[in-house]
Amino acid sequence: MEIVILAVVIAVVVIGALGGLVIGSRKKKQLPPQAPSSTPTITAPSAEPQVGDEAETPRDEPRRTIEEVELPLAEPSASAPVVEEPVVAEPAAPEIETPEPTAGRLVRLRARLSRSQNALGKGLLTLLSREHLDEDTWEEIEDTLLTADVGVAPTQELVERLRERVRVLGTRTPEELRTLLREELLTLLGTGEGTDFDRAVKTESGLETPGIVMVVGVNGTGKTTTTGKLARVLVADGRSVVLGAADTFRAAAADQLQTWGERVGARTVRGPEGGDPASIAFDAVKEGIADGADVVLIDTAGRLHTKTGLMDELGKVKRVVEKHAPLDEVLLVLDATTGQNGLVQARVFAEVVDITGIVLTKLDGTAKGGIVVAVQRELGVPVKLVGLGEGADDLAPFEPEAFVDALIGD
Repeated sequence: MEIVILAVVIAVVVIGALGGLVIGSRKKKQLPPQAPSSTPTITAPSAEPQVGDEAETPRDEPRRTIEEVELPLAEPSASAPVVEEPVVAEPAAPEIETPEPTAGRLVRLRARLSRSQNALGKGLLTLLSREHLDEDTWEEIEDTLLTADVGVAPTQELVERLRERVRVLGTRTPEELRTLLREELLTLLGTGEGTDFDRAVKTESGLETPGIVMVVGVNGTGKTTTTGKLARVLVADGRSVVLGAADTFRAAAADQLQTWGERVGARTVRGPEGGDPASIAFDAVKEGIADGADVVLIDTAGRLHTKTGLMDELGKVKRVVEKHAPLDEVLLVLDATTGQNGLVQARVFAEVVDITGIVLTKLDGTAKGGIVVAVQRELGVPVKLVGLGEGADDLAPFEPEAFVDALIGD
C-alpha cells in the first residue's frame, strides 16, 4: 500500500516538472512589446448605417423632390477645350451697282461692232472703187447687201441710188466714195429727210402712272437678260424701276430677273411657277403705281410664234395691263444671228401686239447687220436698242451714225 502511494507521488512530481519546462519555453518565444506611436490614431466613422443608441437624431426638415434639388455647376476644366456656340451670319444685302451712263455706249462698244460688220462696208467700198462699174460689179454689190440680210427691196433702192450718184459724181476718190456710201446707208436706216425715227424708249406715260414697257419675243433671244439690262439703262438715266416677272413657264426666269433687279436696287414682282402671267403683270403695274415708280418693265414668256394659244395669251397680258394704264412701249427682242427668220417672228408678234420698237441682240456675233434695215422696213418701227456682248452694260441705245461708221470704217 505504501509502495502504491509512493509511485503516485513520484508520477505527480514528474508531470509537474514537465509542465514547468513547457511553459518556460513558450515565454521565451514571445516578442517584446513595441513602443507607443506618437501619431494619434484617427478612427474613421463607420460607413455602415448606425442603429440603436449610436444613430443620429433625425432632422425636422421636409424632404425635397429631385426637381427641387439644385445641382452644383460644373467648373470648366483647364484641359478641356471651350466649345463656343456657332455664330450664324445674317445674309448680306446685295451690293447696289452703279450702271455705266448710256450716253455714248455704242461709241465705246464700236470695236465689237466693227469686228462683225466691217466686212460689209469694206466689201462695198472695194467694189465701188473699181475703175469700171459694169453690170457684173453692180450685181456683186447687190449680192453683198443681200448676204448681209438687208432685204430685197432695200437692196434694190440702195443700188439704184448709188448708180445714179456715182454717174453724176464722175470722179470717185476713196474719200468721196466713203462719204457717198455713208449718206446712202443712213438714208436706208431711216435718218433721211422725212423718215427719221424716234429711237428713244418711251418711259413717260404723261399720266399719274408709271411708264409701262412690255418685252416680248421668242425663246432663246435673250429676252429676260435684255429686260434686266434695260433696267440698268433706265437706272443709269436716273429712273426708278419695278420689274414684273411674268415669264412663269421657265423655272429660272423669275430668279434671273430678280437677280438683275437686285443689282441696281429695282424691286421684282413675281408669282408661283406656272402661275397666270396676266395676273403677275397686273400686280406689277399695281405695285409700280403704289411705289411711285417711274417705269414698270414686264418680262413675258418666250413665245413660239407657231403656237396660237400662247400668242393669244400674250394678247391677254396686254389687255389686263391696260386696265391700269396704257402701254407706252412694246419692245420685240430679236436675235440678230437669225437673219430673215427674225422677220417671220416680227410679223406674227406685230399681229398680236402693237410693236413700238426693236431690240437686236447678239449684233456683235454676226456679219448680217443688214437685219437692222430689213426689220425696220418690215414693221415700220425703229431699232431702239442693240446688244453687243454678254456684259451687264453691253446693251446700248441704237445710234445710226455710229453703226454706219462701224460698217465702213474711218
